[in-house]
Amino acid sequence: MAEAASDGVTRRTRGLDRAFEILEFLRMKRQPMRPNEIAAEIGAPRSSVYELVNLLLSHGMLDYQGGDGRIFLGRRLYFLGTAYAEQFDLMRECDRMLIQLAEETRETAQMCLLEGNKYTVAMMREGIRPFRISSNVGEPVAIPWTASGRLLVCHLSDHEILDLIPPEDFVLPNGRTLDPADFIAQVRAAARDGYFTFNSEVETFTHCFAVPIYQADGTCIATLCLVAPREDGLRHRTAYLDSLLNAAHEISEKLGFTSLPRRVSSSRV
Repeated sequence: MAEAASDGVTRRTRGLDRAFEILEFLRMKRQPMRPNEIAAEIGAPRSSVYELVNLLLSHGMLDYQGGDGRIFLGRRLYFLGTAYAEQFDLMRECDRMLIQLAEETRETAQMCLLEGNKYTVAMMREGIRPFRISSNVGEPVAIPWTASGRLLVCHLSDHEILDLIPPEDFVLPNGRTLDPADFIAQVRAAARDGYFTFNSEVETFTHCFAVPIYQADGTCIATLCLVAPREDGLRHRTAYLDSLLNAAHEISEKLGFTSLPRRVSSSRV
């Protein structure tokens, strides 16, 4: 009898895992799909996917999109997300800082996170300049392609970094392969400096700035970033970094981190 109960728990756990896999798959795809297409893509039995899709539809976690049986993330997830945002201080504080940074610098301001073994823009405020730069919020990007990536993995050992990042992610958008040893050296330099800046590997005309948000134990849990046209970014490098460092320090302090904010030398590039 105990064995039967254990089997039931295991089946429910597998069902929950599969349900979350379906939701995450649709989030990544960012388009409605039919249940049989989802089953084929995630390598799951059609019968179990149809059963879970119907359950998620009944709870509002999925909605039908169009008249051909396609489904997508449901409106109830929006309400769950808003409740999360209202209660999670980091998101609320970051949103306030992003508004401030975008107004102060006129550049696009972002809050970025690790999600699994990828980088993602979690929140963004576009700058007020006529020429605007934006990113797709929630889109997974290879860690080595980003300024934030150097900071978000700086608490890991060299071995853990190489285990986390898939080898193919060291191939940059221009086809050049970044030597993992060079990447790790940049990670360690970024940890020492308390920031990282470079000409974007994704958008060739932009310059990216990233500074860490630390939790109480000193782990970087997120970054604040500015994405600027390359010439403007280099021209205003010191001012932009100082704005970012002060904003990130204020948030980190509220999370219990007590180190003083760092300032960047105007002579360093």
